[in-house]
Amino acid sequence: MNPAEWLARTARNTPQAPALFLGATQVADYAGFGKRAAAIGSALRARGIGRGDRVALFLPNSIDYLPILYGIWYAGAEVVPINGKLHAKEAAWIVNHSKARLVFAKDPQALRETGDIADGLDCIAPRGGDFEGLLAQRPMAWPEPMAADDTAWLFYTSGTTGRPKGAMLTAGNLMAMSLAYLADVDDVSGDDAALYAAPLSHGAGLYNFVHVLRGARHVVPESGGFDPGEILSLAETLRNVSMFAAPTMVKRLVDHVRAAGGTGDGIKTIVYGGGPMYVADIQAALEAMGPKFVQIYGQGEAPMTISTLSRADLAAKTHPKWEQRLSSVGRPHSVAEVRILGSDGTEQPVGGIGEIAVRGTQVMKGYLDNPEANAKSLVDGWLMTGDMGNVDEDGYLYLHDRARDLVISGGSNIYPREVEEALLTHAGVSEIAVVGTPDPEWGEIVVAFIVPSEGAQLDADDLDAACSSMIARFKKPKRYIFVEELPKNNYGKVLKTELRKRLEAERAR
Repeated sequence: MNPAEWLARTARNTPQAPALFLGATQVADYAGFGKRAAAIGSALRARGIGRGDRVALFLPNSIDYLPILYGIWYAGAEVVPINGKLHAKEAAWIVNHSKARLVFAKDPQALRETGDIADGLDCIAPRGGDFEGLLAQRPMAWPEPMAADDTAWLFYTSGTTGRPKGAMLTAGNLMAMSLAYLADVDDVSGDDAALYAAPLSHGAGLYNFVHVLRGARHVVPESGGFDPGEILSLAETLRNVSMFAAPTMVKRLVDHVRAAGGTGDGIKTIVYGGGPMYVADIQAALEAMGPKFVQIYGQGEAPMTISTLSRADLAAKTHPKWEQRLSSVGRPHSVAEVRILGSDGTEQPVGGIGEIAVRGTQVMKGYLDNPEANAKSLVDGWLMTGDMGNVDEDGYLYLHDRARDLVISGGSNIYPREVEEALLTHAGVSEIAVVGTPDPEWGEIVVAFIVPSEGAQLDADDLDAACSSMIARFKKPKRYIFVEELPKNNYGKVLKTELRKRLEAERAR
């Protein structure tokens, strides 16, 4: 089914339901939302764009984003959302690789000035004359048909270790992901409001579908991004606000709530994922804001749908395994089969560590024009995630870092996350990232990059003591490096590749 059918149905069934908001101000009801999308679809069809064609969106979050997204689907074409924070040259590479027929861009001239896109490629800026012309078209009566196996969303990975890859997400993948949200993550009603503070081009945008299906509100902050004070103010006004947030965003929001002496009133659900949430951080969040949190684990290749640590699990403080489960990523989604595979491809026993493999109706069709990556990532119908983990006797999944992040020191395996968890018990540690670096004696040694808490005075002895209370001696860092901040990508993920490069440059000198 074409994802735009959900919008068309909701616009038909509840036309006057409030739909699009800029801050606290309603911009369109569902009738208006649907009409805008249908007009854009009609205009694209008039330009010869339809099934098998791709249209890119190089845009920051805005009130026009969702109507453009659904307008592309109305025409039967595939969307290529590109993070609006990328450099124009990075965006141009994605435009070329995807063979997009048209680009919606906030600054078309910046794209053209890269010299990397074809001269004749149409680039349209929202709110410009060309865009207003699209909206003036006679709306399509109904979206073009789309089969379950048709690519609908071309999801480009963040590209932290080279050129990004385009994961082909089908209409069926998006349907499975959305229905799994209702089954495993949270219920949604027409009284809810989805707030988009993280990029609509990625995780936050993928959760729009279920909110369209249920006729909920869609809110873009006036800032267009993540501002804790703005979000809390909007939540108090709009009520029943749900949002997706990276762990670093959750930490900032909780700090703001604590400083203001509030509780996050008006926020219904914060779904967090996209990176490790340390036990100390989620405990602080629950203490400050109550049971508003749900954790998801997924990848662009299996969007948001590998496992869920439920609101009930997070809130079950009296359960004897509560603290242990806080360090997990929950149980597999209802659409996901999860296996832990050893280096020889055999399934590991309960508690055994190996690569996490997932299979289900939410797993991508494959990478666009990349048979080598497909052969590595899709094996006998299973997506090889590249993440190391284990499953306990109760079915909870635990991550042990990316396979490439594993440190082998003196012949022993060391998973950076457990070292990071130990060091975060020290009150003077605000943020941390642990990596391995080559060593002539040990093969590799553990190095910890630490952002101290404000006013904290840290030394190696104090940090070693924090480690000694929780992990074996051989896992302790051999070196501590204090930094003002950790390098992160546009989604808040720490770039451990950059930290390894820094250490490599030191060795070279």
